[in-house]
Amino acid sequence: MPGAILVRSAIFITGALVGGGVATAIVSRKQTATSHRPTHTVMPTSTKPIVDMDDSGKTRLQEAGLIPSVDLSSVLKYGNPGQLCKHEVVLVPYLLYTGPIADCMMRKAYVAAYDRRLRHPAWTAEHLTQASLKPGKDANEAGDRSKSMFVEDDSLPVPFRARLKDYFRSGYDHWAYLEEWCRKLTGSFQDVYVFTVPLYLPRLENDGKWRVTHEVIGSPPNVSVPTHFAKVVLTTKPSSPSTPERLEIATGAFVLPNAIIPDEAPLESFVVPVEAVERAAGLTLFSEAIKAGASPICKVAKCQVTIRRFDDAQKKVKAIAATK
Repeated sequence: MPGAILVRSAIFITGALVGGGVATAIVSRKQTATSHRPTHTVMPTSTKPIVDMDDSGKTRLQEAGLIPSVDLSSVLKYGNPGQLCKHEVVLVPYLLYTGPIADCMMRKAYVAAYDRRLRHPAWTAEHLTQASLKPGKDANEAGDRSKSMFVEDDSLPVPFRARLKDYFRSGYDHWAYLEEWCRKLTGSFQDVYVFTVPLYLPRLENDGKWRVTHEVIGSPPNVSVPTHFAKVVLTTKPSSPSTPERLEIATGAFVLPNAIIPDEAPLESFVVPVEAVERAAGLTLFSEAIKAGASPICKVAKCQVTIRRFDDAQKKVKAIAATK
């Protein structure tokens, strides 16, 4: 995506999976040592999505007083990850002079909440349609990855900003295959909502304990690299021409680890429940009614990615040109 902000794209790295270990780690990990359970009780919090569904299947807004006085964007139409942005402070006036409050990044193509501690977005939301993906007059808007330009986000305070130099020769590339699949969904659905969520998932060590270990890059090293990342999608289309207001909804979540993905690994092997991503990230993406009434995305769309080696292809083109 042209002009994409560095903090969004640079850390969502092409990764791979070691089989079903991801789903096991975030869906059904068993407690291995009961003696280490916490002695205090953590009270859960609840965040109501902006849009819910009534008994007739129609969508509805929250009750009066809970609707933001500012329009964050249509990308949050079917849910709110639950992290307050500065634009939402009107909902809770007592937070006006207190923190912490996430940096809400409103961009032309996406909305994100930036995590200053980790120096990458806590979540990124996009609303994709066929119209929004059409190339503009600017040639750079055609989605040519070789012409992409990455810059620092000067809206963030310098001490908490990911700098260009942090990624110099880091070896991390931008993930593309799953993003391309998400864009292709616009050919079959009226609207496609995409959440990108970085995850830090535990791994069982040889001593029988679960630990979260992740890399930190930069100079000084202060940019965290997620162990995994997730794509959560929600698609809509009219149930019939006669009832355009009644939508057919489908959802799906994919979790990929930060490692090499074998070309033969099917996309469906990375499918996990939406609730698993919400629990792992501490976010509320969709209401229970939306999730209960939605079809699995892989039941209504072909969950298959097209593997293309962009770097290898470019090298071959340059080699052919050099021989002329």
